[in-house]
Amino acid sequence: MTRYREICTDLAERISAGDIAAGAELPAVRELAHRFGTTATTVSRAQRTLVDAGVIVTADRRRTRVAAAGAVAARRFLHAELVFRLAGSDDPALDVVTRTVGQAVHSIGTDGSFDGLRAVSQGRADGAAVHLMHHTGVYNAPFARSVLRDRRPHLIHLWRREQGLLVPPGNPRGLATAADLSPLRIAKRRPGTGTRILLERLLLAAGLDPDALRGPENGSHLEVALSVASGTVDAGLGVRSAARDLDLDFLPLVTEDYDIVLGAAALDAAAPLIAALHEPAVRSAVSGLGGYDTTLSGEVSDLGTS
Repeated sequence: MTRYREICTDLAERISAGDIAAGAELPAVRELAHRFGTTATTVSRAQRTLVDAGVIVTADRRRTRVAAAGAVAARRFLHAELVFRLAGSDDPALDVVTRTVGQAVHSIGTDGSFDGLRAVSQGRADGAAVHLMHHTGVYNAPFARSVLRDRRPHLIHLWRREQGLLVPPGNPRGLATAADLSPLRIAKRRPGTGTRILLERLLLAAGLDPDALRGPENGSHLEVALSVASGTVDAGLGVRSAARDLDLDFLPLVTEDYDIVLGAAALDAAAPLIAALHEPAVRSAVSGLGGYDTTLSGEVSDLGTS
């Protein structure tokens, strides 16, 4: 029992480190048995375990290769006991993904992108979901470099998503842009959230004073949609999926990058989340919500080398 686990660990560590690349063929069972000083039966059991974990794939009885996402699966196999503490922005699709990975991800109670970045900076969270456009026009990466400059910042790409105006069916106010919002009662997200910052940026670009906008502050995209659906407000800014849930009309305004900011030391704990983002069923569930592009979901960028 101990020997077979040792073989699993040895191979997984080498795959995780990149010493054995994705698509590389592993030596034959008998060769591995000789190398590890054990039996072919023990090696075969170790390989079956790694196949079940998604680390390697078996094309036929003789050829075993490292899976395309083998490095991520190897991290997940090696660090199954770790929990990734996730803070930051609210998103209905993120709820779908975190439910998929279960207890491997623990959501930290923070209120938006800025608060999430603060939690990561203070060590209260391992990563933060953010959607913040820098003055250079680049999403998220500049903020990650600033907050985690000494911790080798990375981004895990979640998806690109549509944000726009949520309005009652038929758009009775005839809204088209943020410039139409000033005389109305608008559901707003709380200060420090990425969506509130987006709303203020759109208003400023339209020559309007964000502080003059009337309306309640809401804690989530769903709450914004509920405010519109109940007639409490005339409109709100949010994601398309929130509008679909309550049969509201949606007027798209921007498409933004939605990413997780984290340091290199948190990558092992994030492995189950990254692996889930590569799963076709998970991507399909996210895309089915409406307004999400999952083409690059799960892509990890090392910002220290870009």
